[in-house]
Amino acid sequence: MSTFEVRRSAVITAAPDDIFPLVNNFREWAAWSPWEKVDPGMSRRYFGPESGVGAGYEWSGNRKAGSGTMEIVESIPASSIMIRLQFTRPFKALNPTTFTFVPVSGGTEVTWLMTGENKGAAAKLFSLFLNMDKLVGADFDKGLASLASAVAARKQS
Repeated sequence: MSTFEVRRSAVITAAPDDIFPLVNNFREWAAWSPWEKVDPGMSRRYFGPESGVGAGYEWSGNRKAGSGTMEIVESIPASSIMIRLQFTRPFKALNPTTFTFVPVSGGTEVTWLMTGENKGAAAKLFSLFLNMDKLVGADFDKGLASLASAVAARKQS
């Protein structure tokens, strides 16, 4: 069985308390997630509490957007958020995802980590031709840059 890890980090010039709420509430993801604009007609449903443990998000979109759910399973204020990310289309996959927020000189180092396993024949074959880091790593970079912009815009308003 083949496992993978996609990890990206960026220093955002803000305190962890200023960044954390934009990740801890799925309704805020529209301001920074690299996948929110992939399908303008994508259907979205939020469930559970607005933020923190139990907060959830379900989406279904075109071929590029796919479909699935995310649910926050652990939320430690201004420190870390663990998400159960489950894709249902174009392929089924469970990819635990974690965001960490570490104060550093000049701001906060935000790390976005997704792990998973390539289960089943189709997923194993897929993994032979496409490296998950190359497939989504650039999206993580774009998302972290957008998160920094969203934090800056929020601080100005």
